[in-house]
Amino acid sequence: MSIKEQIKLAQDDVANTLNLYFEQPLESDNTIKEATHYSVMNGGKRLRPFLVYTTGKILGADKRDLDVLAAAIECIHSYSLVHDDLPAMDDDDLRRGRPTCHIVYGEAQAILAGDALQTLAFELIAKHTFKCSTEAQLKMIAALAHASGLQGMVAGQGRDIAATDKVITVDELERIHKLKTGALINCAITLGALCAPNTSQQTLDNLSTFGYAIGLAFQVHDDILDVEGDTLTLGKPQGSDIAANKATYPALLGMLGAKQKAQNLIQQAHEALANIDADTTDLAALANYLIERDH
Repeated sequence: MSIKEQIKLAQDDVANTLNLYFEQPLESDNTIKEATHYSVMNGGKRLRPFLVYTTGKILGADKRDLDVLAAAIECIHSYSLVHDDLPAMDDDDLRRGRPTCHIVYGEAQAILAGDALQTLAFELIAKHTFKCSTEAQLKMIAALAHASGLQGMVAGQGRDIAATDKVITVDELERIHKLKTGALINCAITLGALCAPNTSQQTLDNLSTFGYAIGLAFQVHDDILDVEGDTLTLGKPQGSDIAANKATYPALLGMLGAKQKAQNLIQQAHEALANIDADTTDLAALANYLIERDH
């Protein structure tokens, strides 16, 4: 099965899990329920769920447990995008070719939808009966909270805002993206590994090295696409980062330098996988795909 077919399978699986939740009778106003569902069913790549599924599968985790973890991390990612798109943040009207949540439902509902998705992530993990230990379940909740908050994604967002309209170094930009993008990507891998039986610390360490390398490569390639891509393919305005005066890898390194940076990171990712005693072929294929995609 090709990497694109595997990603499509992960997309379908996580969509089914999320839809099952929203098909329940919920004690909420119908508008906020619709806005929340609209925001999480946003046509994304579902990279983080794919990483949960693939890491868990190669290490022997239970599929039903992975469904819950994949849905949870996608809720966190989707909430961050809803808030990213708000006028106070990136002020984007399009997300993956569709109107953003606040354009369809208004700013207040978009804020609430993001809040709802964030809390739903932890509800899903906390209420599920996992085949792994309760200790592992607590570690998963802690890992997701850490990756999402003041020492992870939110920290990266804050640094990104602070760097707008300023000249920063490549090291500073790397720190932003390791937190803003890399923390959650790495967490997806960690969740899949924690859900599996008897995952060694050495395996977790190598998966973490892999996760941060592909997370940064993903962002570098996004910066490249922002320059070389087109609005129709990207699903958002081409050149939006430049228009917002944000630091990017092509701006700091030049286009050739940015492309070499992405290649070097993928090489680091492959080296980390070589140290893991499992069939990591699918993770390796994903690493290559991340810097070959057109959106």
